[in-house]
Amino acid sequence: MDPNNTIEFYNVSKSFKKGQKLLLKEALLDILNFRSQDHFNALDGVSFSIRRGETVGIIGKNGSGKSTILKLIAGVMVPSKGEVRVKGKIAPLIELGAGFHPELSGRDNIYINGAILGLSRKTIDARFDDIVSFAELSEFIDTPLKHYSSGMYVRLGFSIAVNSGPDILLVDEILAVGDERFRRKCMKKMEEFKKEKKTIIFVSHSMDAVKEFCTRVIYIKSTKKEADGDPRQVIKTYIQNEA
Repeated sequence: MDPNNTIEFYNVSKSFKKGQKLLLKEALLDILNFRSQDHFNALDGVSFSIRRGETVGIIGKNGSGKSTILKLIAGVMVPSKGEVRVKGKIAPLIELGAGFHPELSGRDNIYINGAILGLSRKTIDARFDDIVSFAELSEFIDTPLKHYSSGMYVRLGFSIAVNSGPDILLVDEILAVGDERFRRKCMKKMEEFKKEKKTIIFVSHSMDAVKEFCTRVIYIKSTKKEADGDPRQVIKTYIQNEA
């Protein structure tokens, strides 16, 4: 791996099985391999590398493969073909709150999710107040998460992730949830990471946000890489193709 890179994709493809078998007979035939299963590609032969400190936007229509790329980087998926290489500690701001335990308190979930992100209990102790403060949940931190709103979930998940000391930040439309004031607060935090030369991968349908925030854009069209480079030029290509 190039020492200047944090992420490398080499001819990466990812496929999934189509649908779900509703009849026991169909399921048994598949299990016994009496007939082939239909699959669809979420990514098809995608290659790129991302250098340390880059802020890269990934754009494309729904279903083009953007979120699959983030999940492959995060390690929650493995490629069907090709190779993904990642160097550095990742904070995946994707599906925030998906790993939370609703019966447990915010406090308990901070320790559980901090541990999942590789933090020791001592480190979580040291960062606990900052996590709670950023999430603005001091009054509710000992309340079970089942009583939290979706916005509170996102605030807690975002705060845990950004306080985990990441080298790589993966952001997937999370700012679409919550109030405008907190979205501005999140963007300010991400600008701080950008100045600190952290690697940021930013998926959004807001071309204005991508153009303003990113230094480079990758356009994924129908599971393949269509364009990669200057944000204004790549966004122009995207608009022309998808209009």
